[in-house]
Amino acid sequence: MKKPLFFQPLYFLFWVLFFVVSRAAFLLYHADNSSELTINELAGTFWYGSKLDFSFASYLSAIPFLVAFVGVLWKRFPAAGIIRWYTFVVLGIVSVLLAADLELYTHWGFRMDATPLQYINTPTEMAASAGSAPIFLLSFVALALTGIFVLLYKLYFDLRNYRSERFSWITAGLSFFFIALLVLPMRGGVQQIPINQSIAYFSDRPFTNHASLNMPWNMMHSMLKYGEHSANPYQCLPADSVEHKVKQLYAAVSDSSQQLVKPGKPNVLFIILESYSAKMVEHLGGEKGITPNLDRLAREGVTFTNFYASGDRSQKGMVSILSGYPVQPATSIVKIPKKSEKLPQLSLTFEQHGYKTSFFYGGELEFANLKSYFVNGGYDKLIDKYAFPAESYNSKWGAHDHVLFERVLKDLKSEKEPFFSTVYTLSSHEPFEIPTEPKFPVTDDVSKYRNSVYYTDWALGNFIAAAKKEPWWENTLVVLVADHGHPYPNKDPNHVPSRFHIPFILTGGAVTKQGLTIDALGTQTDIAATILTQLDLTHNEYTWSRNLLAPTSSPFAFYVFQDGFGYLTPKGEVTFDNTSKKVITQDKAVTAEQLEMGKAYLQYSFDDFVKK
Repeated sequence: MKKPLFFQPLYFLFWVLFFVVSRAAFLLYHADNSSELTINELAGTFWYGSKLDFSFASYLSAIPFLVAFVGVLWKRFPAAGIIRWYTFVVLGIVSVLLAADLELYTHWGFRMDATPLQYINTPTEMAASAGSAPIFLLSFVALALTGIFVLLYKLYFDLRNYRSERFSWITAGLSFFFIALLVLPMRGGVQQIPINQSIAYFSDRPFTNHASLNMPWNMMHSMLKYGEHSANPYQCLPADSVEHKVKQLYAAVSDSSQQLVKPGKPNVLFIILESYSAKMVEHLGGEKGITPNLDRLAREGVTFTNFYASGDRSQKGMVSILSGYPVQPATSIVKIPKKSEKLPQLSLTFEQHGYKTSFFYGGELEFANLKSYFVNGGYDKLIDKYAFPAESYNSKWGAHDHVLFERVLKDLKSEKEPFFSTVYTLSSHEPFEIPTEPKFPVTDDVSKYRNSVYYTDWALGNFIAAAKKEPWWENTLVVLVADHGHPYPNKDPNHVPSRFHIPFILTGGAVTKQGLTIDALGTQTDIAATILTQLDLTHNEYTWSRNLLAPTSSPFAFYVFQDGFGYLTPKGEVTFDNTSKKVITQDKAVTAEQLEMGKAYLQYSFDDFVKK
């Protein structure tokens, strides 16, 4: 008899081995795709997918670990039999799902998730997806996986081979410790952000990333989120009416546009500022003395004074800025890689025109599943937290902003031109930790936020001053924009426009105008068309983006908060709560037609999201 304290770790490894073999089966089944992968990519599917394997193995091990613990305390408890049948039943179920996923991937192009639940009431459509499936082959795969691992379990992992007739406090204590230890692989480690699909994304090839996914984990995760994106809950108007209304918003009066950037192929440097509210920016009517460098850059270039974030979260702002895509009220498209990989991205657009691309962030790219989105963006280089020394971290997020900017400056010295580079700051995120002495008295979180914005502005100013001495500066367009606003310093409620009012500035050596103020209403979704037009590049695939420098008869800004939206026009604002189906605020000059237009925009954009 083997020592009982070995059972739980080995049982966990039993499931890890099962998922390794399952991934190998997936790669073999899709040999045509797998044959195009390099040895490193093939190995990467197992390496990068291992954390998801560990995570789901932990979930499957939880019940057996508890049963084994009871068996240690109570010798007559039939723990071995319970675990054995639990394991065999789960093996059968998971093997069938894995076999079905082999063929469904061929038709769907993504690993199985909660999508089959959409077909429960329409089984004929589900059958159609598998109409040409090799049933005998898939049945064999399911039976082979089940049979092989049932046999392995009986020979090497069955609890009856580890039982001891004598009670041991050491064994009981270790058994309980192993139960508690499962939490670590479940959430992917001790890092702040729980594990998500991004952890398995490492390649520019979608198939490689899909092969890295643990299908049962992916399905469980999707089922827990089921309902957020399976249907459009915002149906309020006939579809043809909605489409007509929204398309009117994107009809420009003229194709003419002010030319603000030097002709040619200038470098493009996006600097996305974490949580930068207009309420902190003096030239936008905010507090004085908080962002002197940003205000100076606005005077040296072009500033958009009536500009709004599309949403209230970083992952939502990223998609709006870099893909020109609207935000969803109660979820985000980046959480669903099979949808987000269909979006256009500025990195891909610039890459197609010969630009070198890079992304710099001092934190973890896995945050909110953003890594999968950036990997799909095809960046030549992704720099994140782990490229910086640990001593440069704050206590929560990662490298401080001045350290980030130092790395950007260093890398751009040797970057081939033209380049498209994105820099994402983090120090002005809660808990607002900064490595310098605070500029303003620290009394509460509001004052901490104020100091963090000032610090990032200081780091930005130092970076720009150094960048101006580089040879690439004179041929560079710098785009400064916030990922979203902030309730501070006024502690704004979720819905008010001031919470979404943010800076958007064009500066750099490639900008030909100085001190120009643009008061056109716009949001982050409009950045793509505005920038691409200035560079004489087509923006047809950015269908939700408008050129803010072209005349329009329908100026507007649309943003969402948690299950609600705001819709702004020159007449004023209206905000609406989708849960209660009631208006929250409405300016006197705002008409019922404006409210209806806001509902139409939400309905039409969410329809597009559902169809992705």
